[in-house]
Amino acid sequence: MRVALKECTWQAVGEDLIVVFDPRESITLEDPEGKVEALLSVLREGPRSVGGLRAALAARGVEVTGRELDGGLEGLAGLGLVERDEGRLTGDPAVDERHFSNLAFFGTFSDLDRHRTDFLSRVRDAHVLVLGVGGGGSSLVQCLAGLGVGRLTLLDHDRVETRNFARQFLYRHEDVGRSKVERAAAWVRAYDPDIEVRTVDRWVAGPEDLADLTDGIDLIVGGLDGHPDAGLWVNEAAVRAGAPLVVGGATRTLLSYMSVDPGTSACLACEFSQQPEAGTGAAAAEDLVHGMRTTNPLIGPVAMQIGSLIALEGLRYLTGFQEPLAAGARVRLDLRDGLAGSRVAFPDVPDCPVCALAPARAAAA
Repeated sequence: MRVALKECTWQAVGEDLIVVFDPRESITLEDPEGKVEALLSVLREGPRSVGGLRAALAARGVEVTGRELDGGLEGLAGLGLVERDEGRLTGDPAVDERHFSNLAFFGTFSDLDRHRTDFLSRVRDAHVLVLGVGGGGSSLVQCLAGLGVGRLTLLDHDRVETRNFARQFLYRHEDVGRSKVERAAAWVRAYDPDIEVRTVDRWVAGPEDLADLTDGIDLIVGGLDGHPDAGLWVNEAAVRAGAPLVVGGATRTLLSYMSVDPGTSACLACEFSQQPEAGTGAAAAEDLVHGMRTTNPLIGPVAMQIGSLIALEGLRYLTGFQEPLAAGARVRLDLRDGLAGSRVAFPDVPDCPVCALAPARAAAA
């Protein structure tokens, strides 16, 4: 194994070493003998094996034992400062160029055990089902394509209209009247021919309409319009399939997204299980909301926020670069408060009949 230093800088201040990797914060390390600075300086010259590092340090007059060096490297890895050199690039110049920024992003979270290329491979090997390619789904498709998701199944039943152009940037005037899902797929193929795209032009009237689409799916994202229970249908289909689900949307002044990790987190049925007491003002308000018909107020900047947040949460599930933020919870961003965020966990429903549908997970090896 060859150890590589990430892009960082440092300065000795007395017996401390101030190191900056992420510009939002600095790391202060005790380094009275200058050994840490010497190790960083050697690594800055280029990736080296552990044996090569010891030899280079010795040439600088810095003697360290194998245990000291292993401990030092482990500490630097824990701080996110070093990674395995062999995992930084795929070795295919075309792939490395195409995913230059994706690999750089994953480099923020890589270490000696988790490699940039491992994260990228999980994305490129993934099959994602996208429900809806309109509002937030339009920018969601673009985000997933930018990440390089290997296979996309796109589902929608609408046709392109000029009213869509304020927020759905996949489409052009020449697409008016044509199938959204077909035009979205054409955009993806033109954007990146390496992405395999399947289209499903279908109206979903229940969870059974999704059953034939979930086999082999690694992630389900997006959302369906047209029926108050559409989210619960998608939730049930995802839980039955054991596929993580990330959905989101917006009211006039509130954006929100949530995710479900079947067999681990609470699901959308858990959230909706606790209804306000009948005859109360809260119950009346709930009924009014469900029965309300409004003009769609979603504009481009808001739609792009929703799509990108869903895509980022989906990336957490696909790669594990972070733990899912919205698993079993609703993350909300308030337009009236400058998009200030909050997280509200779903209620704990031990006997949830939908959660019980999740397939058993294999025991960890």
